[in-house]
Amino acid sequence: MNETRWRGRRVLVTGHTGFKGAWLSLWLERLGARTFGVALAPPDGGAYEALRPCFEAQARCDIRDRERVVALTDEWQPEIVFHLAAQALVPDGYRDPVGTFETNVSGTVNVVSAAVAAGARAVVVVTSDKVYANDGSGRAFTESDPLGGHDPYSASKACADIAARSLRSSPASAGTAIAVARAGNVIGGGDVAPDRLLADAHRAVSAHQPLRLRNPHAVRPWQFVLEPLLGYLLLGEQLLTQPDTAPEAVNFGPHLASCRPVREVVELAFARFGEGSWEPAAGDHPPEAELLRLDATFAQQTLGWSPQFDLERAVEQTVTWWQTADAGGDLRMLAISQLDNMLAGQHSA
Repeated sequence: MNETRWRGRRVLVTGHTGFKGAWLSLWLERLGARTFGVALAPPDGGAYEALRPCFEAQARCDIRDRERVVALTDEWQPEIVFHLAAQALVPDGYRDPVGTFETNVSGTVNVVSAAVAAGARAVVVVTSDKVYANDGSGRAFTESDPLGGHDPYSASKACADIAARSLRSSPASAGTAIAVARAGNVIGGGDVAPDRLLADAHRAVSAHQPLRLRNPHAVRPWQFVLEPLLGYLLLGEQLLTQPDTAPEAVNFGPHLASCRPVREVVELAFARFGEGSWEPAAGDHPPEAELLRLDATFAQQTLGWSPQFDLERAVEQTVTWWQTADAGGDLRMLAISQLDNMLAGQHSA
């Protein structure tokens, strides 16, 4: 990554108060970007509160509010938009399918079309590894595989993916390069949402209770939060510098050795915590894919991106966050240290 390309650049991050959005905003701050943010209020105790990223301006705004999204984007005139705002939880998709589709599909169209109207040069739309039509074979998905979705969350992200790429090819979007980023299951400090595996593990350890797992044998492509964020920045750079040849959609996932069952991830975390146990959750649960893997070969070929962390290190970095939080340590400084170590590894690669 050419870090000088971000210095002074006007960047809009949607969902900046969320987990990945807060980490990306901190990274952009470190790169010297002029960052703007659009999001809902942050969750208590989450990454945004801990990282305290700096912004030139920010606003609390629901991306379903098209008029406000358009007005803010027109006022701030970003050169590039990273669209991370979303309803990001599979269980919440079952509980509120209408809101999930409105946020993830209509909200995405609002953000992208507002960016185009404001003259932004590039938009990176973050969707999900769950956009693919999963046949249960366990084969690692490539960017050319068909999209689908057996639950409202997955289907809504697949629809958002299709919508963003349709806007990319629209004559009205000429001058704005648009691409989709599909990331695996992301772990890291500050993700406090319910039904997030390591946040739930920390809560169980703190309560001295076993963690109840809905699907302990489900295999997912686990990766540390900074890994896909580096991919988003590299993709954004290419959209800005090579808009005519930049890829349309890119997978960001770990090496296949880090695609492991839920129970193994939890056991690694408990080993780091020095305590903890799990048990299967009782009752019926909404269906979820048993096997999910991503092939990130295309990211290597087009962007020079490849994962640096294995699963063990990703879990270690995440547990260190919770241990530091419990000890009353400085989480912003810890995050900056983790970010600097990531950049050092990138420079030495």
